[in-house]
Amino acid sequence: MTVSQVRDLRGVLSREKAEIGVFLCFEPPTKPMTKEAAEAGLYKSSDGTTYARVQILSIQEILEGRQPEYPLHRRDATFKKAPRSRPAAAENLTLPLLPGDDV
Repeated sequence: MTVSQVRDLRGVLSREKAEIGVFLCFEPPTKPMTKEAAEAGLYKSSDGTTYARVQILSIQEILEGRQPEYPLHRRDATFKKAPRSRPAAAENLTLPLLPGDDV
């Protein structure tokens, strides 16, 4: 977990034209990591609320209930829903009898 990894995340945000990225780490971030994340700037949503473009969360914070911050109106854009499918009709299957089984 180094400042260069946060810098790499900033590059990915730029390349993918993403507005917000989250960096998860096992240990609390170092001051250089926090500085690099802050230098990524802020994302301003359509309702005027601002969010850090690069957010660093530790696993401990996640376990304590902290979540990344991003606009509520865009939560559905983060995850794609799988298409609905109907399961095939279940068939009655018979299991082979083993020696000693009573019928």
